Amino acid sequence: MARGRCHPHALLLLLLAAALAGAPPGGLYSPGDPLVLLQVDTLESSVLNSSSAWLVEFYASWCGHCVHFAPTWRALAADIQEWSPAVNVAVVDCADIANQKTCGKFGITGFPTLKVNSVCFVPPTDPGDSIQNLRQSIITNLEMHKETWPPACPPLEPASVEEIRGFFQTNNVTYLALIFETNESFLGREVTLDMLQYENVAVRRVLSSEEELVKKYGVTAFPSSFLLINNGTFSRIPVQMEARSFYTHFLQRLPGVTRGPYMPTRAPDTPIKTTPIPRKPADRSKVYMADLESALHYALRVEVARFSVLTGERVRALKDFVAVLAKYFPGRPFVQNFLRSVDRWLRNVRGSRIPYSALKLVLTNRKEGQAPAVLSNNVTWVGCQGSEPHFRGYPCSLWTLFHLLTVQATRHHSGQKAEDPLEVLGAMRGYVQSFFGCRECAQHFEGMAAESMDKVRSVDEAALWLWSRHNRVNARLAGTETEDPQFPKLQWPPPELCHPCHSVVKRRQVWDEAAVLQFLKAYFSPINIFLNYTEPETALVVRRSREAKEGAGEWAMGFSGPRKPSIVRMNPKMQELEEDIVDLDSFSELHYKSKALKAAAVAANKGRQLSKRDTIPLLLADDSHQAFDYAAAWERLRQRGLGSKQLIGALEEDEGDTLRRSHWFRMLGVGFSRLDVSLCIILYFLSSMCLLGMYTFFRMRTRHRKGRPSFPTA
Repeated sequence: MARGRCHPHALLLLLLAAALAGAPPGGLYSPGDPLVLLQVDTLESSVLNSSSAWLVEFYASWCGHCVHFAPTWRALAADIQEWSPAVNVAVVDCADIANQKTCGKFGITGFPTLKVNSVCFVPPTDPGDSIQNLRQSIITNLEMHKETWPPACPPLEPASVEEIRGFFQTNNVTYLALIFETNESFLGREVTLDMLQYENVAVRRVLSSEEELVKKYGVTAFPSSFLLINNGTFSRIPVQMEARSFYTHFLQRLPGVTRGPYMPTRAPDTPIKTTPIPRKPADRSKVYMADLESALHYALRVEVARFSVLTGERVRALKDFVAVLAKYFPGRPFVQNFLRSVDRWLRNVRGSRIPYSALKLVLTNRKEGQAPAVLSNNVTWVGCQGSEPHFRGYPCSLWTLFHLLTVQATRHHSGQKAEDPLEVLGAMRGYVQSFFGCRECAQHFEGMAAESMDKVRSVDEAALWLWSRHNRVNARLAGTETEDPQFPKLQWPPPELCHPCHSVVKRRQVWDEAAVLQFLKAYFSPINIFLNYTEPETALVVRRSREAKEGAGEWAMGFSGPRKPSIVRMNPKMQELEEDIVDLDSFSELHYKSKALKAAAVAANKGRQLSKRDTIPLLLADDSHQAFDYAAAWERLRQRGLGSKQLIGALEEDEGDTLRRSHWFRMLGVGFSRLDVSLCIILYFLSSMCLLGMYTFFRMRTRHRKGRPSFPTA
């Protein structure tokens, strides 16, 4: 019979050691929990060169199912705490920007994802038996591994007659517990791991098919257990119930049985540095652009980035989602340019395969001529900020974005029949099904969509459908672990926001859908979107110009490093996108450093001229590239009555730009770089010299002809 083996974590630990560069503790777990919060010092002191198996949960702190599953995972860690050092339990928060690259290398595309022996398995959804199912999944994955048996792991395979006959001659223990069970039972293996840390006692499982041992000890029921002593005696273990906890309790209290030197793996005793996020005052009657832009950034640059290659339905879902964003999102001009540029790129893609390495370049902030395409890389929650980091946040902002898009569709098609009333809802459905990280949440949304979405006949009905389904979700999650105690999940809108929306019919509260629709159109109107806590567009452009000048090439997800563009030959059939495709707009931006934008801004500055005294507060104090508060500078200049184009010129003035501020030079420099202007001047000078030479030549030739003597005619 094959020998069961306990995984020494070779694959998992090697990946962790290579990829994990420091993961601060997530919001769902704390250092007091009986599990390991993976960090750099944890890897060095506990994980590296370990002979243990590692059971790791990859989760996102904002994921509702992860919040719901956290107590189960915490209880499992406590339940198998004594399985250490054979098995250690750990967590990684993939919502933390420091861990996103690590999660990507592990191929994590949904949350929560559990890995043991580098094999993913889905957490049980039934809380009643999930811990038992998880224990059995761990054991099954341990026995499937075929590497060298590590010293820390006890044997889990069934015992044979020969092993039992000479056991006390080869093992220096006083007690041997035999657990007779069927082949499908996990009881014997669980008790074996439970007793791992205890000395002077051993546990072996014996299958019901071992007839000689069954007959020798008179076993008539399965499971049952017998205790063998090294003096040759044996007896039935007296327990009230043939269960794991009863066996373990009895064996741990045998005379001479003591706990050995094994200790559960713990995170190092290092101080955890946490920066409290100040509460931003928000008005519930307003929509905040910071929430919407944060949702766009996270949806496009984080959620989509979990897939190294997009194929089939995911390509279609992304195209539809971005097309709806480009058409209906009432964003700031630079953000709209960003969405339109991404939409154009996706429309030009042929085939059903897109490597994310190519898409990543398109999602990087860049400039197209005089129309910068910029979407902030920051995540700032205002109206969606929760009382704790794992409350609200991204799911709240995504709901807000979806509501906004459905309402914008009603405004876009006002007075005319929409070509497709499911245009926005269908794009949402595809995105959630293909990319939304909380997979259980995505399944719930898909269930609601399959139930009644096809019955929507107009854009107004689409807005009401999404509103009613959002309220259904709120009702289902009210009172659960996912509910923020400071922001309870109530039916929306409440009476204080929309009193006409609520009515009573026969003493029963009902919704006035006409009033609700009117409220939705007013609440999600562009005039009700406020720019509080958003970084000014001009500041984003200037910062992007600085990054291009410094060669930062910063990727949208926060991973910095110089990007080395290269131009590659494209396949004329355009069937597949190569991994090293480079966006030529980004390539040009890195090389020409956005000089066209500077010249255009200076040329447009027809008002008050900014002096050096005005621009000093806006410039860095030295060349050390320290962080600069663009938002504060923007507000100060706005208070002085200066426009956005003047601000661009002010912020760019002292960046080594030697362009003169004279009126004629500004007009000549519109849309051109310094190299372009220099070439024009040189060509103009050469042309002038050529014309002057030609003029001199013909002038002298004419004078020479007039001075020649004439001959008399006959």
